[in-house]
Amino acid sequence: MSLSKREFLQVLSAASVAGMGLSRWADADAATAEQALYDLPPMGTGNGHVSLLHMTDCHAQLQPIHFREPSVNLGIGAMQGQAPHLVGERLLKLAGVKPGTALAHAFTYIDFEKAARRYGKVGGFAHLATLVKRMKASRPGALLLDGGDTWQGSATALWTNGQDMVDACKALTVDVMTGHWEFTLGMKRVQEIVEKDFAGKLDFVAQNVKTNDFGDAVFKPYTLREINGVTVAIIGQAFPYTPIANPRYMVADWTFGIQDDNLQKMVDEVRGKGAKLVVVLSHNGMDVDLKMASRVRGIDAIFGGHTHDGVPLAIPVQNPGGTTLVTNAGSNGKFLGVMDFEVKDGKLARWQYKLLPVFSNMLKADPEMDAIIRKIRAPYEGKLAEKLAITDGLLYRRGNFNGSWDQLLCDAMMAVQGADIAFSPGFRWGTSLLAGDVITRELLMDQVATTYSYATVTEMSGEMIKTVLEDVCDNLFNPDPYYQQGGDMVRIGGLTYACEPGAAMGKRIQDMRLKGQPIQANKTYKVAGWAPVAEEARSAGNKMIWDVVEQWLKAQGRVTPRKPNLPRLIGVQGNPGLA
Repeated sequence: MSLSKREFLQVLSAASVAGMGLSRWADADAATAEQALYDLPPMGTGNGHVSLLHMTDCHAQLQPIHFREPSVNLGIGAMQGQAPHLVGERLLKLAGVKPGTALAHAFTYIDFEKAARRYGKVGGFAHLATLVKRMKASRPGALLLDGGDTWQGSATALWTNGQDMVDACKALTVDVMTGHWEFTLGMKRVQEIVEKDFAGKLDFVAQNVKTNDFGDAVFKPYTLREINGVTVAIIGQAFPYTPIANPRYMVADWTFGIQDDNLQKMVDEVRGKGAKLVVVLSHNGMDVDLKMASRVRGIDAIFGGHTHDGVPLAIPVQNPGGTTLVTNAGSNGKFLGVMDFEVKDGKLARWQYKLLPVFSNMLKADPEMDAIIRKIRAPYEGKLAEKLAITDGLLYRRGNFNGSWDQLLCDAMMAVQGADIAFSPGFRWGTSLLAGDVITRELLMDQVATTYSYATVTEMSGEMIKTVLEDVCDNLFNPDPYYQQGGDMVRIGGLTYACEPGAAMGKRIQDMRLKGQPIQANKTYKVAGWAPVAEEARSAGNKMIWDVVEQWLKAQGRVTPRKPNLPRLIGVQGNPGLA
């Protein structure tokens, strides 16, 4: 499909109307506001009409939560000023959403605490289920796609080995999914779920996961579905850098990678089998999806995940075969993407896209899903609800460099483990807490629940510290998206530094200091960390990070506001990805 300038402006206009429409109901009761926000008629329901719903990166959040969007999401080089690297008012301007509305709260960090108290929590599978049922009822044959990062991120997901989310997703009527953090449950467990729990109910697709020995496909590369007379192909793209970003030993027999040459073969194959609409369910991250869309022909739309970007628009990307629409549907169950297509004469003729925020105050909980969640949580309620401390300040994680939640983790590690410096991984998942909230065990586990959350203390030279920081920074700011291999920048406690994101590899990290004194390359420092990817950590007798942080929280009782330790940034003044 090729978009004209007029068609693209129509998309922007539609988004603008949506934002203004909701603002009129900002002070209305929940039922009226719900009607205004979630009244989304399909383009049509007869032959040629296809609707796909999309969720991604829920990170096992079954309950409604708060989640603060980033105030720093830098785009470097050609990515500067382009979606998804827009924050705050710049993102609202792109989407045509009026500041001060519920939509503005969903998409940005602006006045987060005030807006969070006004509009309430977001997500929750019982509320998401209500919205999914409504959209499926109005769109016969609609499919629900899950972009992955679903079976990890909460205490119950960890303690049940992902079974809580498997059961919840089947009840949510997920039709097709791909993966990333799912693989940290280990190869055997993933295959057990796919082959037993999902058999005949849900397709797990990933064209880019193959066996090490013979290069055989581990999962189905795609699935073909017939919807209102249209053959639809959904091709899976699992996170390509799983063995680098997560422990290799968990997927020892499998290879990953972007594999866009093989993706092109899959697109050509499904087209040859009669597919008139071809979409990719991806966990690449949005920058990678945008580049992939420019290289691979014949894809109508990419439903993306991994980078947690709640982008209100579908971004059209030109390639030698036409145009591919690229979307990304945020995280933590906050959003449901809804895309309607009309296929005529064997080609995509029209489409519309809306990214709907899931406000738990506006959507009634689905009774069936609510009962499932209660049953899942019942054996663990006492353990989940145990009070550890009270926070006097906002706790959040998302952002390129640091958040107050990760600052808390760093402070706790340094205090309990007697370290000079602390590193916390640049994970994007983890719920937000408002000032005055009780930090329960459940809310702590929302930040640290992985299958390899070992707490470590390592003697590191100043030279090695710089090497580590440069490597992570290149993963984040490499000008070629295909070399961006992980999450956000490692969060740092104790150490201060300057960062020049646009500099060359090896020259981004500058002026490293500890207590005001320059870090010396040949001097050794005691560095605390957690979630190491090395296999040795499993047998080293290390404590789990939640035990370390619990000890610190209980000793504090009340946690004073944490000021994130942020680098001094160089060369990014005026960047629209910086608040």
